[in-house]
Amino acid sequence: MEQKPMEENVQQDRRADSGISGVVPPQSRAENYLGTEEETFSVSSSILDYTYENGRRYHAFRQGAYYAPNDENQSNQLDIYHHIYLLLLGGDLYVAPIERPKRILDVGTGTGIWAMDMADKFPDAEVVIGTDLSPIQPEWVPPNVHFEIDDAESPWTYPENFFDFIHIRCLFGAILDWPALLKQCYKHLAPGGWIEVVELKLPYESDDGTLTKDTYLYKWCEYALESGEKSGRRFDVTDKVYGWLGSAGFTDLRERNLRVPVGPWPKDPKEKEVGKYNLLNLLEGMDGFTTALLTRFLDWKPIEVQAFYGNVRNEMTNQRIHSYFRQYYWAGQKPIPTV
Repeated sequence: MEQKPMEENVQQDRRADSGISGVVPPQSRAENYLGTEEETFSVSSSILDYTYENGRRYHAFRQGAYYAPNDENQSNQLDIYHHIYLLLLGGDLYVAPIERPKRILDVGTGTGIWAMDMADKFPDAEVVIGTDLSPIQPEWVPPNVHFEIDDAESPWTYPENFFDFIHIRCLFGAILDWPALLKQCYKHLAPGGWIEVVELKLPYESDDGTLTKDTYLYKWCEYALESGEKSGRRFDVTDKVYGWLGSAGFTDLRERNLRVPVGPWPKDPKEKEVGKYNLLNLLEGMDGFTTALLTRFLDWKPIEVQAFYGNVRNEMTNQRIHSYFRQYYWAGQKPIPTV
């Protein structure tokens, strides 16, 4: 597909602390389709005025709202997880029964890799929008892709009943009010459109009892859960999403979960491959996944964090511990009104 350079654009934030200014004329299919009802603005220097903690770079817009860094190392982890998700679904990008969505929204797009893959899969889609707190998406993107720096929990400026498909993946620990977010998705989803939410379950599990509650790996998960409780942005959402979707008004709800091993211990070839990638990502990404949580909310010192990580990594690479987490997928449809 023909690609275009991405203008670092964001949708107008109507609150005074947005720090966004400067009109940019529409230059892509996506921008042209969105029209001029809402202005599009370039990323100001304040958005790029990143903060640094313990040697890692974090987002400036809505500073502190998200726990993970936005540097190159973390971007690599996000892209590896995208590959893991593709392996889990046999190359599919979603589980919802969509056919030819014209307007697609990826909430918390990260590096934008899912949005770009969707644009390639559906080249006739009018627009694929990816929103995130960080402008870390690539410069060259498909012509119907549009990235915006935005806070998903702020009021959306899109038209109501606009999108055919809304995708949310791995925002646990980042959202203050999940029911409100899902209600906002419902408001802006067209009748007959679908939403899909993808989140993993903590703590990790084992079927044979080799992952016990006194292991460092299990405690690592518990500390993440504790930090989420203290921050107000919970990590334990997998037992609630189905109900939240129903309360928001979605129907034809579907749920499935898949096992994601930590390491190549499974005998099944597919699970073994998934486990290898997952282990690699956890070993290299552990620092980014939880250091801010441990230091900000549990008052750990950086030296204590790194010593703890050493013990966690030792258990992750111990193939006698058959640990895994469950990746959950939910899909729901906005009903079509009856005449």
